[in-house]
Amino acid sequence: MRFAVAALLALHGLIHLLGFLKPWKFATVSQLSGRTLVPLSEPAARLVGVVWLGTALLLVAAAGLRWLDREPWWIPAAVGLVLSQALIVLQWSDAKAGTVANVLLLVPVVVGFATSRFHAESEVHVRALLARAPAEAAPILGPSDVAPLPPPVRRWLEASGAIGRPRARTVRLAQRGEMRTSADAAFMHTEAIQYFTVDTPGFVWMADVAMHGVPVVARDSYVEGHGRMFIRAAGLVTVADGTGEKFDQGTLLRFLGEIIWFPSAAVAPYISWEPIDDGSALARISDHGVTASAVFAFDAQGRLTSLAAKRYFNGETLEDWVIPITEWKTIRGIAMPTRGSAVWKLAKGDLEYYRWEILDVETNPSASVGKAREQDPTDWAPRAGSGKASSQVGRRRELLEPRIERLEELVAETGPFLVVPPSSTRISASASS
Repeated sequence: MRFAVAALLALHGLIHLLGFLKPWKFATVSQLSGRTLVPLSEPAARLVGVVWLGTALLLVAAAGLRWLDREPWWIPAAVGLVLSQALIVLQWSDAKAGTVANVLLLVPVVVGFATSRFHAESEVHVRALLARAPAEAAPILGPSDVAPLPPPVRRWLEASGAIGRPRARTVRLAQRGEMRTSADAAFMHTEAIQYFTVDTPGFVWMADVAMHGVPVVARDSYVEGHGRMFIRAAGLVTVADGTGEKFDQGTLLRFLGEIIWFPSAAVAPYISWEPIDDGSALARISDHGVTASAVFAFDAQGRLTSLAAKRYFNGETLEDWVIPITEWKTIRGIAMPTRGSAVWKLAKGDLEYYRWEILDVETNPSASVGKAREQDPTDWAPRAGSGKASSQVGRRRELLEPRIERLEELVAETGPFLVVPPSSTRISASASS
């Protein structure tokens, strides 16, 4: 759909050049009579020709931006369509067919405006979230901080490389994946950017989903004890707006599960750990009267292999939620899971509803929210090199310690519900108002 819109914009723009070439006599265009609704002198006709040229440039520029998937593409397109229709009315007998193209292009332009507005609203939420984070430098995570943790959790933090580094206070994460709404539905391509605060648990997740050619924008958030899932089709039609105690518990549980990408949060005072065996531990999180818990499972190397919990399915019934992890890499010096899925264990069968890949994770970022959104998240993926890697976050810059380690695949589950854990593990979750 994106490329079709770009092609139509470009073709429509190029046709507008005829309105410039004829009055300036750069070419003989016998198909155009040159008649206008009101008589024009030759200088006035040439001036109108310049407007045709300007409109052509606007539409071609919009086509280029749309082809490159740049969000402001709709602005030159909207201006170009307004000018185009005004010129068509002026020279109706010659140009009336252009109205069809303008009407066809109006739909994606309106959608582009609506999705851009949704993104801007989401960025306001992100700025409000980050404003709650402490301004002073983050303390260093030391060996004494992790000493009280259960052995498998302590091994995880030691293996991750987080010890000796500043603790995460804010986090920016880029991911892509595939999402579906039912077991027999097709997967839909998804790209997302997420921001976290860690001193007090909170996040805002902003996603763009391609649903059968219709762009869907989504925002999932947890701020000060309240969760919300907000989804709009084409940026215009609200298809989900979930709030309430069950969403509060679900989003807090999501935050707990996602500390796997900033492991220093494991020592936060609102998280407690209980050992289960040498390879797993139960984590409990409590914030603003909302509580949740999940079982973290690890291998002998200290890598997280799965997460399991109880979570509300569709905001209604508590179901098993599992996350199988299949790949790990080192990003910005921290070893972490970078590929896995999210699975609901339902009575009617498993529902793998999300397959995710982590492209970049930056702790305590300094770049602005707006600049981050202007980048293509797929360009954030670490690239292997001779001891260095590059990434694009706001602006392309080199990553530190870009070693990419592809490890043996493990079966683990991630998502709103995790794979059923071994019989030795316990799963629990609760919520209170």
